[in-house]
Amino acid sequence: MFVLGTAGHVDHGKSTLVKALTGIDPDRLREEQEREMTIDLGFAWLRLPGLAEVSLVDVPGHERFIKNMLAGVGGIDAALLVIAADEGPMPQTTEHLNILHLLGVDRGLVVLTKRDLVDSDWLDLISEEVRDRLAGTTLAGAPLVSVSARTGAGLEDLKVAIARLLADTVPRADRGRPRLPIDRVFSVAGFGTVVTGTLVDGSLRVGQEVVVVPGAGRSRVRGLQSHKHKADSVQPGSRVAVNLGGLAVEDLRRGQVLTLPGWLEPTVRLDARLHLLPAAPRALRGNAVFDLFTGAAESPCRVTLLDRDTLEPGQSAWVTLRLPAPVAVVKGDRFILRQPSPSLTIGGGVIVDPHPRRHRRHDPATLRALATLERGTPEELLVQALGGDARDMKGLLDAANLPADTARAALDRALVAGDVLRLGPPAPDAPLLPATLLMSRGGWATLTGQMRATVRHYHEAHPLRRGLGKEELKSRLGLPPKTFQVALARALAEGVLAEDATTFRLPDYQVQFTPAQQATVDRLLAAFAAAPTSPPAPADLGVDPELPAALVDRGDLVKFGPDLYYDRATYTRMVAAVLATIDAQGSIAVSDLRDRFQTSRKYAVPFLEHLDETRVTRRQGEGRVRW
Repeated sequence: MFVLGTAGHVDHGKSTLVKALTGIDPDRLREEQEREMTIDLGFAWLRLPGLAEVSLVDVPGHERFIKNMLAGVGGIDAALLVIAADEGPMPQTTEHLNILHLLGVDRGLVVLTKRDLVDSDWLDLISEEVRDRLAGTTLAGAPLVSVSARTGAGLEDLKVAIARLLADTVPRADRGRPRLPIDRVFSVAGFGTVVTGTLVDGSLRVGQEVVVVPGAGRSRVRGLQSHKHKADSVQPGSRVAVNLGGLAVEDLRRGQVLTLPGWLEPTVRLDARLHLLPAAPRALRGNAVFDLFTGAAESPCRVTLLDRDTLEPGQSAWVTLRLPAPVAVVKGDRFILRQPSPSLTIGGGVIVDPHPRRHRRHDPATLRALATLERGTPEELLVQALGGDARDMKGLLDAANLPADTARAALDRALVAGDVLRLGPPAPDAPLLPATLLMSRGGWATLTGQMRATVRHYHEAHPLRRGLGKEELKSRLGLPPKTFQVALARALAEGVLAEDATTFRLPDYQVQFTPAQQATVDRLLAAFAAAPTSPPAPADLGVDPELPAALVDRGDLVKFGPDLYYDRATYTRMVAAVLATIDAQGSIAVSDLRDRFQTSRKYAVPFLEHLDETRVTRRQGEGRVRW
C-alpha cells in the first residue's frame, strides 16, 4: 500500500485534480464546498494497473491552513506537487516544496494543472522555471506531467506516471510496532468513536488491544476500514479508519498516536539534527521558541543548540527540543519547525533520541554519541540485516558488517529487548549456537499473520474440516523445512495456532454445521443407531463425504474402511469384545466376530484389518491375537 500527498499553492487545482483522478471529492466540509477552498485534510483513493489501491491525501494550500497541511504529509510515500500552468510557482509552492524536502520526501511528480489555459510555449517556459525551483531539493529531477482536469487531457498520462513512480518505491517495512498518527477523530452512529491516519511501522487487526498516547488510555480495535472497505487486518502504508471501543471522541485529538501497549513512551525532550532553510529570515540562537510539527502532532517547543551558539540559514546543528506537553515519537521521525509570527517554515530535521538525558552544551562526548545515533545503533543494524526473514546467528552477524564483539553484544541487547527473537534450535535456555535461528520482532509478526491468514482461508474454504495438514501448511507458507519446524513450534507455544493430532487450526475455530447439514447428520446417526453393526454407507444415503469426515474429526464416528463407519459407542463395544474373546479363547476369527455381532464379512473383515493397522491386534494364522 502507498500513500500519495498533494502539495502546492492555493487555487492551483489540487482538489479538482484529485476528484478528476478518483471521482471522489476530497473537500468533505460544507464550508470548503461553499468557499471552493480546501481548509482541512481530504482523502480519496485510486486504483492503478498492477498496484493495490493507492491512497491520496489532499492538503490545503492557503498559508492560513499550513498546520493542517503538515498533519497530512508526514506519512506519505510520494508527493504530487501541483502548480497551475497559468501562474507558475507561487509562495506556498515554495513553502510546500521546502516542507517536502525537510521531511525527506524524495519520490514525487510535478503536475502542471490548467494546461488548457496556456499555449505550448508558455507551458515550456513554466516547466523550465519549475525545474530550476526543484534543484537542490529532494524532488530535483522529478518528472513533470501537464494536465487539464476540466478537459481530461493528460490524466491518463498522469496515472501512468504515478504507476511508474510507485512501482519503483519500496513499500513500508513491518517492524511489528504499528503506529497510527491520528489526523481525524469523529463518531459514527451505531459504531462509536473512529480515528483515521496513515499506518506506519506495523499492522493492525480487529480485536487487538491498543493504546492511544499520550494520555487517552487503552482500547480495543472493534473494526477496521481502508478506503471504506471493512478489513480484518491492515498493513503498513495503509490509510486506515479504526473503530475504537471504550474511548469517547472527547478523549481524543489530532496528533495522538494509536499503537500497541507497552512500548511507545511519550516524551517532552528530543535530541535532533536540525537543518535551517537557506531562506530562513534570520539566524537561530539558543532558547528560541518555535512550533514543532511531527507526524500529525503540533506543539510549541524551545530549541537549545548543543554544538554552537548561532545557527545560520542553510546550516545544520545538533539541538535539544523541549516541549511543554508530551508527544509520541520514535528515533528517525522527521519534524518541521515554524516560527509563530509571522507564520513561516524555517527548518526541520530528524529525531535521533526521543528520550535523552540532559546535556551540557559543547560537550564532545555528547556530540560523538549523537553522531553514532544518527548513523544507526548496532542493534538497529542487526534488525535491518534480518529484514523479515529467519537467519542463523552466524549468517546474521556476518551480514551486519560489524566487529564481532560489537555485533554479539548488540545481539544480546536486542534479544533482551525483544527486537530480535530466538526461534531455535536448541532449547530456549541453552547458549546461542551458530545454527540458532533468529528473527526480528517485525518479521515474526508478519510470519504469524501469514500463518493465521493461511489457516483462516483454509477454514473458509473447508468449513467442515478441523484444520490444515502439516505438509500443506508448510507448502502454503513457502518456508524452508528447518525454519518451518521451529517457527511452527513457537507459534503453537504462543497460541497463534492450535494442533489437533495431525492438523492445525486457529485456536478458537470449531466446525459448525448449518441447519441443513445438521438435519443430514441427524438422519445419518439415526440410520447408524438402527443398524449399529451393519450401518449403511453414507454414500448410499446421498450424504456429502465432508459430513462423515467432520463427524470422525469430532469423534462421533470411527472410520475403519472405504465408506465404512461405526458410531463411537459401537466401535468401543466391538473393540472390547474382540479383546475379551482373544483373552478367553486365545484368538478371534472373522466368523467369531461376524456371529458375535450378527454382521457380515463386509464389515467383519475390514474391521479386523483396521485393528491390525492400529496395532490393537495382529494376524496369526487364520485368526487374530493381541498386538
